[in-house]
Amino acid sequence: MAKNNDDMMDVSAKIKLTTSDYVIRGIGYVLITFMALISIFPFLVILGTSFETEENIISYGVTLFPRSPTVAAYDLVIKGGTIWASYGLTVVLTVVGTLIGLFICAMTGYALQRRDFPFRNAISFFIYFTSLFQAGLAPYYLLMTQTYHLNNTYWAVLLPLMVSSWLIILMKNFAKSIPHELTESGKIDGAGDFRIFLSIILPMLKPGLATVGLFLALGYWNEWYQSSLFLQNMSVLPLQYRLYKIVNEAAALKNSVAAQYVNVSNLPSESLKMATAMMTTGPIIFLYPFVQRYFIGGITVGAVKG
Repeated sequence: MAKNNDDMMDVSAKIKLTTSDYVIRGIGYVLITFMALISIFPFLVILGTSFETEENIISYGVTLFPRSPTVAAYDLVIKGGTIWASYGLTVVLTVVGTLIGLFICAMTGYALQRRDFPFRNAISFFIYFTSLFQAGLAPYYLLMTQTYHLNNTYWAVLLPLMVSSWLIILMKNFAKSIPHELTESGKIDGAGDFRIFLSIILPMLKPGLATVGLFLALGYWNEWYQSSLFLQNMSVLPLQYRLYKIVNEAAALKNSVAAQYVNVSNLPSESLKMATAMMTTGPIIFLYPFVQRYFIGGITVGAVKG
């Protein structure tokens, strides 16, 4: 293997690039840089506007470079200190929910593509059926509160987002690319199903785990709807729902009757929206570099002799 890699490096070193090759590469680099700048520009506008005063935003609109820089919006978000507890809660929910959800989705997807599993088609149909038809909000709320008694518990946020039919189907499609001969060879060596899954299948599902894990992590990080339904009397709320309440309370105060008697014109309601967007978007961006390389990597590691 090392010799083959050295030979490939020698061949690559001997290839001479022509002038047209350099031109094409230069055009490609320029286009990629231009697209990257276009993609990052809205994020920079949100960042600049979050430090702008309310008067300037109303007068001049959003901006890339604030005319009168201020941190009033961030002070309003951080005031009271509860935002850091919400950050910690959201991080715990994201990590725990993603890890457990990945394990469940990977096991389910692998089992449903096993040729020797007799009920795989029927179970796959029921899982797919739930993605097409749902009971609605009222039965769901009664199920969570009256049957499972999860009202005002963090389980009401953790459990519903842990598994979805779409993620199971996605993981099943990833697992289909793994040759069934690997499972059979593991059985010949005396390994059980769970041992085969942990030692052989799971390491080969890295691209699928990265993809599904990213969807799970984004779902937990951006979650606010479940919290608004079931976490009414909790002192510590998930990050997105906490910021959602701060923005709504600021807007309600600005439009309330009390605004006639108290000067709230300087209340940073517009820049507050930008500040909350920065505080919620910033941390999750750092997750992408760790999973990006798995999207373009192959699913099957190694080869099977046939």
